[in-house]
Amino acid sequence: MKHKDGLDIAAVLLLLVTALAVMVVPVAMTAPQLLVVPAVLLAAALLLVWMQRRRLRAFVGKQLCSTDFENSRIQYSLTSLPIPVVLIADGRILWYNTFFRDSILQGRDAVTRPVSKAFPELDLAVCAKPHGQDMTIGESRFTAYTTAAKGNSSANIVYFVDDTFYKNTLDEYNDSRPACLVIVIDSYDELFDDMKDSEQAKELEAINARLEEYIARSTGFLRRVSNSRYIAVVEERDVQWMLAERFSILDEIRALHPGHFVTLSIGVGHGGKTLAECHRMARESIEIALGRGGDQAAVKTADGFEFYGGVSHGVEKRSHVRSRIIAGALCDLIRQSDSVIIMGHRMSDLDAVGSAIGALRICKMCDVPAVIAINDQATLAGALLDTFRKAGQEHNFIRPEQTLEVITPKTLLIVVDTYQKRLLESAQIYEKCKRVVVIDHHRMAVGHIDNPLLLYHEPYASSASELVCELLQFMPKEQENITPLEAEALLAGIMLDTRSFALHVGVRTFEAAAWLRSRGASTSDTKLLFNTSKEEYEARARIVEAAYIYKGCAIALSGELDPGMNVVLPMAANDLLTINGVDASFVAVVKNGGVNISARSMGALNVQVILEPLGGGGHLMMAGAQLQNCTLQDAERRIREQIDLYREQENQKDADRN
Repeated sequence: MKHKDGLDIAAVLLLLVTALAVMVVPVAMTAPQLLVVPAVLLAAALLLVWMQRRRLRAFVGKQLCSTDFENSRIQYSLTSLPIPVVLIADGRILWYNTFFRDSILQGRDAVTRPVSKAFPELDLAVCAKPHGQDMTIGESRFTAYTTAAKGNSSANIVYFVDDTFYKNTLDEYNDSRPACLVIVIDSYDELFDDMKDSEQAKELEAINARLEEYIARSTGFLRRVSNSRYIAVVEERDVQWMLAERFSILDEIRALHPGHFVTLSIGVGHGGKTLAECHRMARESIEIALGRGGDQAAVKTADGFEFYGGVSHGVEKRSHVRSRIIAGALCDLIRQSDSVIIMGHRMSDLDAVGSAIGALRICKMCDVPAVIAINDQATLAGALLDTFRKAGQEHNFIRPEQTLEVITPKTLLIVVDTYQKRLLESAQIYEKCKRVVVIDHHRMAVGHIDNPLLLYHEPYASSASELVCELLQFMPKEQENITPLEAEALLAGIMLDTRSFALHVGVRTFEAAAWLRSRGASTSDTKLLFNTSKEEYEARARIVEAAYIYKGCAIALSGELDPGMNVVLPMAANDLLTINGVDASFVAVVKNGGVNISARSMGALNVQVILEPLGGGGHLMMAGAQLQNCTLQDAERRIREQIDLYREQENQKDADRN
């Protein structure tokens, strides 16, 4: 149908408008009160055109789509099909059968109407694919398929298969799939041991009431399996609203005490083929949630983990029992090895090197040869390394590639100050060593080291040096203990991560510092390790001067720095926190075709949560990220997007509380 009724109607309307314009102009100039006459004529004309258009479409539809005509191929091929069928050519509806008119058009006529107006969601390219296009019309759900009409490449025949029952059944099946939640009260022993029985009962009653109310909104059930552990079995539809609310139960439990002493960790397993698989996923999720410091929900997905919450500091553990047990187990593993390699993270800092030096002393106490694998050309602890070289201990430090030839099946690898494989000083050493021990204080992130022989991971701790210091205190007394120089290295690591005991410190942090002081650590000599050159100071000042404030966050950008200036990045981030009104600081510097980001916070804003989507990690108050193949402007945009998202979530939580 090359001729279109729309063109005829448009021509008639144009003539009417022209005629009315000719009438209106003289009337308006001589007798304006008579303008009502052409207005009435125009309304009558439009009404007549509209009625004639409807009658024309109904007539054409009856003639084309009727089943009364004889000896028609269309009648025998398509009309009697028990499914809706429509013929489309040049973007317009040319023909359809009675099933289409009744179930799709619901009794209306649409012959010659543009498809884009009648069915704007219909996409013929999608319909042509084997799976067709899903469409919902009224309360019915269809799958639309199309094929080209024979002899006309511009015409398409579209078939609508009503599969409402099957799709609804599939949705119900997916929504009713089982999911498992493992819920843990964080640091239960430390929080409840000093309470009276009546106080414990009151606290637990409040927690139980909140959890029962929360799970009661679902179709599942909740069971308490130990003093601090619960298991809930719910359906997939319940997991979806929990995700949409970002696990509001975390905020409810945290609100029980103004000091946020009581918090929950939740591990979610869903999407598994069996309930047992969902439970296994929930256990993996709760382990990583606890490893990140608790007070959050971890949900395992096909792409890794998603995290919700995590706004509180880790609760400090007052018991040294675990440290004593770990120290004994570590000594046993070292003595069972023929050699030990100690390694930190890339671009090592004072905490990584200091804790590695402490671990080296433990190996010497066990009388097993050990070395520290470190790239001395890319480190932030150059002053500390120079101090040990001057003391004649350069043989304890070796470049990573030099250790590959001496690794044996009985070599033990001790990883300090990191738990992520992608941040290791040398991935080759890790891949070649089959026996691994991890000592770290950072919140756990996706991509962590799998199945270490021994894991000493405490997110509450200020630094890896603090953890190693505790292990040294439980070494046999008859063994030679650390030297004053080694004590200064450990103290420097603690001072770096606590910003000279200003942030993220606990009772055990000061106990460790006091023990190091008793072993000969000089605070004045340790402070010298933090000194910088005049060039570094000037570079840091330029970065701070160029910073600007965005939603309570200081953002500073810089081009690539001179080699050896890497220490400027975290120092500038720390300096920006001293500005009034700044909750967090982000310093981005170009590095080797990418961008390195250093972030710091005073605790009011979780920089780890902000940088994790960028591939970074760290602590609530200290985090970093390395963006590959990224420009400085793109890095700035991504930082601001994450800050926007974080602030929106904060505002939403405040609105929910109110």
